[in-house]
Amino acid sequence: MKKIIFALLGVLSIASIADAQQKKTSGAIQFENIIDPAAMASASGIQLTDQMKARMPSSSKSNFELLFTATNASYMPVEETEDSNGAGGGGGGMGRMMMRFGGGGGNREYYYTFADKGLTEVFDLNDTTYYMPSKLTLSTSGPIGSMRVGGRNPNDTTTAKPAPAPTIEVVKTDSTKQIIGFTCHQAIIRSTRAIKILDMDKNVVEETKIWYTKDLGFDFSPNPNMWTEGAVLAIEGRGNSSIAKSIEYRNVSAKDVTAPKKAKLITPEEYKTKMENMMKRFRQNRPGGGGQIRSFGMN
Repeated sequence: MKKIIFALLGVLSIASIADAQQKKTSGAIQFENIIDPAAMASASGIQLTDQMKARMPSSSKSNFELLFTATNASYMPVEETEDSNGAGGGGGGMGRMMMRFGGGGGNREYYYTFADKGLTEVFDLNDTTYYMPSKLTLSTSGPIGSMRVGGRNPNDTTTAKPAPAPTIEVVKTDSTKQIIGFTCHQAIIRSTRAIKILDMDKNVVEETKIWYTKDLGFDFSPNPNMWTEGAVLAIEGRGNSSIAKSIEYRNVSAKDVTAPKKAKLITPEEYKTKMENMMKRFRQNRPGGGGQIRSFGMN
């Protein structure tokens, strides 16, 4: 009888250990993103008037959730963006637009496959749901998407023109810090961008800190264009940040971390063309056509 009892206890113990191990390979991580549009513009060398700053939210905050299993993950917003100037209005719209086109967040869904560092971005455009495949990477367009300001007159040298890709330098430091219980290592992404403002050449240097851990056993970044290695649990830039706030180990359905099948394939090149055409139509439909606007480039 004692042998039977010990055998049952042994089976239960093994099952308990297996269950605990299974839970450690799936769960949810909550992230908080904060954006300061004026600081982001300043970091890119753009001079804003007091009137322009007054129309921008001083900060825009949103929450995201990473669901992960042993093989896949999904990352998406869990609530509407809130800005410090209150809901609605031009300021809130600006904050949302910068998130959507700046990479890593907005109203898009990101699906990761760990085996090949694959990424599928799912979003709606013109009443059509698209999916765009890519990879985790460190974007050569810089930590913050390129910005351009001013009119469309190609002979106008008083406004900034689209700049070439910046020089990117990755500096790994010995700094570490604890984020949601994991030891994270620091990598500094330094970009130097040559721009022209008011007919003057200027070098703009940006530094973005990435905090990553290898203890989770998979590769991930809340901004897919800002990744070097491991699972990125915090990104700290001038005017924007994304940091993991909590983790919960629990069962996650494979459906929740798999990209929807009912979506239309679009390549990055096709997407870029669509966005350029949309901006052209937007400018043409504005009063006076071709007037001065501000647009935000994509990573």
